[in-house]
Amino acid sequence: MIEHLDWAECLTRYDRPETLFYLDPPYWETAGYGTDFGIEEYERMAELARTAKGQVVISVNDVPKMREVFQGLDLQTTQLRYTVGQKATSPKGGLIIVNR
Repeated sequence: MIEHLDWAECLTRYDRPETLFYLDPPYWETAGYGTDFGIEEYERMAELARTAKGQVVISVNDVPKMREVFQGLDLQTTQLRYTVGQKATSPKGGLIIVNR
């Protein structure tokens, strides 16, 4: 099934104990996504993850504001290296957030 919904509506509509959600929002304060995704969206995401019946996995950049917003959830750190035009960037910190 393919849906064209707001991310929060999709999570709310399909939240069941057996559901796995993977959320990959724009990285906080990063340009180039072409969409407005303010801090209130991350706060909403954190609250829905805290109260979801299903499992929620979220990936964001590892910056203090994201650690603050997602406090209380399980935060795992990772190092990511992006490749653009066959040129690799230096490693960047990422967070993998899970609700259980």
